[in-house]
Amino acid sequence: MAPVFGERLRAAFAPPQYIALPLSGVDLSTSGVKAVRLVEGAHGLVLAHYAQSRLPLGAFTDGEIVDRTAVVEALSAAAQDAGISSTNAALSESKSYLFETAAQGTKKLEWRTAVEQHLDELVPLPPPETVFDIVGVGQGAQGGELIAGVGFARRIVDDLLSAFDQAAIGVRALEDEPFAMARALIPAGDTATTLLIDVGKTTTKLAIVEKRIPRFATTIGIGGHALTLAVQKHFGVTEPEARKVKAERGIVPAPGNEDYLAAMLSTVSAIRDEISRRLDYWQEKATLSGHEPIAHAILAGGNASVRGLPEYLEGALGIPVSAGDVFTNLASRDTWIPALDYTESLAYATAIGLALRDNVQPYA
Repeated sequence: MAPVFGERLRAAFAPPQYIALPLSGVDLSTSGVKAVRLVEGAHGLVLAHYAQSRLPLGAFTDGEIVDRTAVVEALSAAAQDAGISSTNAALSESKSYLFETAAQGTKKLEWRTAVEQHLDELVPLPPPETVFDIVGVGQGAQGGELIAGVGFARRIVDDLLSAFDQAAIGVRALEDEPFAMARALIPAGDTATTLLIDVGKTTTKLAIVEKRIPRFATTIGIGGHALTLAVQKHFGVTEPEARKVKAERGIVPAPGNEDYLAAMLSTVSAIRDEISRRLDYWQEKATLSGHEPIAHAILAGGNASVRGLPEYLEGALGIPVSAGDVFTNLASRDTWIPALDYTESLAYATAIGLALRDNVQPYA
C-alpha cells in the first residue's frame, strides 16, 4: 500500500510538464465517482478538469464494491472525462480504524516495528490481513513518540486497487478519506482542532482533525436524502421537486413555513444529536488526555449547502460552524474563477484533497 500519511518533499519550483506529478484525485463513494485534476497556473494551483459519474443504488455500499462492473465503468468514465490516467484514490472512512499509541525510537521504521508487535490491540483485524500506516505526532506523556495510525483490511485495499486496474487507472497512493478532506478544507497553516462534517446523500461522516491529522472519525447512517424524503412526504411531490424545495427553503424559519420546518428539523435533529454526542465525547476527552478541544466545525459534502444548516448546527453545538471552501488551498480566487459551482464543489472535497497530496508548492 502506498503511504497514507505525510507530504512529499517539494521542490522550490514546479518541474517541467513532462515530469510533473498528475495532481489528480478520484473519490469513489456510495453516490458515484468524482474526479479532479489540478494544474499549476500563473498564481498557483487551479482546477483544470472535474467530472462525476453516478452509480446505481447499491453498487458501492458501506465502503465495499458490490457491483464491480458498474463501479469500473463509473471510474473509467470519470477519469476519461477529467483527463486522468494516474491518480491518488480514497479508501472509505467506514472501513478504516484510526488508532493512537506510543512507540520508542526516532524513525518511522522503528515506530512501525513497534506498532506491528501489538497491532492486534490497535486494529480489530488479524495482523496478517491488515494494512496500516502511521505518523508521529509529538512526544508521548510517558516518553517515546506519540503515534497516530490507520488500518484497513487488506481485502478492501486489494479490491479497490483491482477495480482501478480494470478501469485502466494507475494508483499513485491510497489515503483514508478524512486525511484528504482535511487537506482540502483546512487552510494551510491552520493547526486548530477542527470538526469536519461531510453531509452526503445517505451518510454523514465526521472527522476530528488535530494539528491537521485526523484523530477520530466515524460515519452516521443519516444523510441529505433523508431531508429530501421529508420534503416529499410533507408536500407529496416527486424527488426532483423535493430537492428543489429543499435547496430553496432549507431550514430557514419563515412565515407560514412552520409545518415544513418541523418536518425538516425532525430529520436534521437526528443528525445534530449524533454530532453532538461525538463532540461532547471529544471535548471531555480533551481535558483528560491532553488533546486540544474542538475550536470550530466545517461543513462539506453534497448536502452541506442546505440553507440555514451552518447556523442551526452552530446554535446546537456551541462552536462556530461554517460551510467549507474546497478551493481554500488553491490559487486565490482573485486570480481565477472556478468552473465548478460552489454548491456542487462541496461534494468534491475528498477528490481535491487527494489531488493536493502531490502539490509541489509548500503545503503544511
